[in-house]
Amino acid sequence: MNISKEHIDELNAVVKVKIGPDDYTDRVEKTLRNYQKQVSMPGFRPGKVPASLVKKMYGKSVLAEELNKILSDELYKYIRTEELDVLGNPLPQPQNDNVDIETQSEFEFSFDMALAPKFDLKLGSDMQFTEYKVAIDDKLIDGYVSDLTRRYGSIAPSESAQSGDLIYGTFVELDANGEILPGGIFKSSTMFLDNPVRDEHKALEGAKVDDKIILTASQIDSDTTALAQKLGIEPQAAEGLNSSFQFTVTQVSRLQPAELNQEFFDKIYGPGAVTSEEEFRARIATELSGMFSNDTEKRLQNDIASELIDRTNLTLPDAFLKRWLLTANEKPITPEQVDAEYDMYARQLRWQLIENKIIKDNNIQVSAEEATEHVKELLRENYRKYGMNPDEVPDAELTANAQRLLGKEEEARKVFENLYQQKLMTLYRTSCSITSKEVSYDDFLAGVK
Repeated sequence: MNISKEHIDELNAVVKVKIGPDDYTDRVEKTLRNYQKQVSMPGFRPGKVPASLVKKMYGKSVLAEELNKILSDELYKYIRTEELDVLGNPLPQPQNDNVDIETQSEFEFSFDMALAPKFDLKLGSDMQFTEYKVAIDDKLIDGYVSDLTRRYGSIAPSESAQSGDLIYGTFVELDANGEILPGGIFKSSTMFLDNPVRDEHKALEGAKVDDKIILTASQIDSDTTALAQKLGIEPQAAEGLNSSFQFTVTQVSRLQPAELNQEFFDKIYGPGAVTSEEEFRARIATELSGMFSNDTEKRLQNDIASELIDRTNLTLPDAFLKRWLLTANEKPITPEQVDAEYDMYARQLRWQLIENKIIKDNNIQVSAEEATEHVKELLRENYRKYGMNPDEVPDAELTANAQRLLGKEEEARKVFENLYQQKLMTLYRTSCSITSKEVSYDDFLAGVK
C-alpha cells in the first residue's frame, strides 16, 4: 500500500491511496471463509458450500466492502500519523467511481482534503475590552418588585375595563348588514388589554358588563393562530377571515398587586427572612446582580470572540467546506441552503479554531477529577435549593451521582465545555486589558459601546 499527499495550496490537498492484492487478499479470504460457514444453498449442507462457489457468488461484493474498510482505516491512520490538522472529512474524488472491481487488481483512490489554516495568536494587554455590567438602580428594582407583586396578586372584578384587565365575553359572528349570522361563529372567550392599550383594542377601554362591542377579526387578534383559538375555529378558517363580531362583555377582571407587607415578604423568601421593604429591595438588588452576572460574562465572551476573529482574519477552504456540508448533514440539504447558512458556519468554525489554538498554546486542560468535583458542587447547590443540607450527604454518594451523570455523553460534554470556558475566561482576564463599566439595563440590551 502506498499513501501520498499532494498540496494544492495551503488549505487544500489531495491524498492518493494505492491498494494492491497484498493489502486486501487475506482480508477478503477470511471474510469469504466466514461466509462459507454461514451460507445456505440448495444441494449442500449448511457450511459445506464449496469455497469456489462462495467466492463466485460473493467475491466481488466482499472485495468492495473490504476496500472501503481499508480506505477508511488507512486514511484516518495516515491523518493521525502525519498529525494533519484537517477540517471536515476527506471527500472522494469523482474518478473513484470509475474503479472496476471486475477487471482490476490494483486500485488507486483519490481524496480531497481540507487543511486548517496556520496562524499565530498572542494574547496581550494591547487587546482591550469593556466588561459591561448592568447598574442595579431603583428603576430596575422597581420593575422587579412590580413583577413580583403582580405575580403574587389576586384577581378581582372591576366595573370598567382599562389597561392590564382581562375581559370575558362572547363572540357572535355578524353578517354584512351587521345582524347576527345564523349558524355563524359563536364562542365564549377572553380579551386582554395590554399596557399600553393597543390601537385595535381601544374600543374595549371602559367596557362594562353587558356592553356589546363590534370588532373585526383583525381587531380581535392579528395573529392567525391566536385568532383561531379565541374564536374556537381551525387556523385555516381564521386565515383571511374578514367578518365582524359582536363581543358581549360578561365580566371584567383586574389583577390587584400584592401589598408590600410581612405576609408578602414571607411568601417570597420564607418566614422572617426579610422584615422590611428596605431589606426586601436590598435582597432583590443582590439577586438581580447575580442574574445579570452570566449575561455580563456572556457578552464579554462574545466581544472577545469577535475581536479575535477579526484580528486573525482566517481564510478557510470555502469550496471544500461547502461540499462537505452537503454530505455531512443528517437530513438532505440543498446547495442554496448551504450558501445561505455558510457565513454563520464559517464564523463559528473560525472561533473554534482560535479557541483550540489558545487552549493548546496555553496548555489548558480539564481533568476527570475536576469535572467530578464541579458536578458535585452543582449537586450541592441543588440540595440547598430544595432546603437540604449538602453537608449531610455522604461524599461517596455525591461522587457516585456525579460520575453517573458524567457517564452520559451529552451531559459530560456540557460539563467539560463549561470548565474549559471558565479557564479560558480566567486566561483572558489575566492576559488582556479588561475594564468594567456600569450601564443601564436598557443600554445593556441595546448593546451600548
